[in-house]
Amino acid sequence: MEALQFYTRLVEEGLRNLEFPAKPEQLYEPQRYILRLGGKRIRPILTLLGTELFNTEAHIALPQALAIETFHNFTLIHDDIMDAAPLRRNQPTIHQKWNENVGILSGDALMIRAYQLLGQIHPSLLPDAFELFNTTALEVCEGQQMDMDFELRMDVSAAEYIEMIRLKTSVLLGCALELGAIVAGANKDDRDQLYEFGQQIGIAFQIQDDILDLYGDPEKFGKQIGGDVIANKKTLLFLTALNVASAEQREILKQLSTENDLALKVSRTRELFDHLNIRSICENRMGEHYNLAMLALTKVNVDPSKKKVLIQLADFLMERDN
Repeated sequence: MEALQFYTRLVEEGLRNLEFPAKPEQLYEPQRYILRLGGKRIRPILTLLGTELFNTEAHIALPQALAIETFHNFTLIHDDIMDAAPLRRNQPTIHQKWNENVGILSGDALMIRAYQLLGQIHPSLLPDAFELFNTTALEVCEGQQMDMDFELRMDVSAAEYIEMIRLKTSVLLGCALELGAIVAGANKDDRDQLYEFGQQIGIAFQIQDDILDLYGDPEKFGKQIGGDVIANKKTLLFLTALNVASAEQREILKQLSTENDLALKVSRTRELFDHLNIRSICENRMGEHYNLAMLALTKVNVDPSKKKVLIQLADFLMERDN
């Protein structure tokens, strides 16, 4: 997306300029490794856009944007360990390339680096920034725990799932935007509406991610296709299927949860989802959250022309293939 190239370059340059000690190598090299893997850098870009929205130059919020990105990558390191994921952005995950202990400790150190970057803010803004960041960090952990708890339950509701992804994924997008607004000195009402925009886009983003997990192009998606099915995750696709399936179809889903042939498990699940039109139903739900995001953005009291890039970014996220 051409409109975001300036912000992407700013974030990438900031990440390259982060200094890590040479030793202990197995503490710092994994951090350099995951930050070099790239990604869309959506979260730090949101922080920069949240600052510019209120007439403050984007680079002023670069340390806080990098705090968001380093914290996000810390969560990815630990999530990959908990999910036993072999790939991240089409490359070996840290626990695969090194080991789980290295992954845990290097992830912890990356989280501490996030707080160091967050603290590079005007002292008068520290209380609001830390309160927002700390609340978000705890909510992300709550969401991850809910996600793990769901793996052991068969009575998870769609509403519970939406709350889980709100915590695990969406609050960090809302935090990224509001943090940028805090740097720019925005008032609380505008910060709240901007946060809601990010939160609703985050929910839609995660639903899209769940769809891509099963239906994405493996060359573009960068992760194992069908990973959620293999891990028996209670995604919105799965929960929707349970809700609309016949008793016989629900029994098939139950049997597939214990299938040892992973390729067969994924293909049969996808066939059943296709028969039940699950992808279309979930895409409609994704659209509902997108509309809620746009409604919140209309309530942010700045010139509508300043919102153009945020709207373009939201549209890009909804149309992505990776």
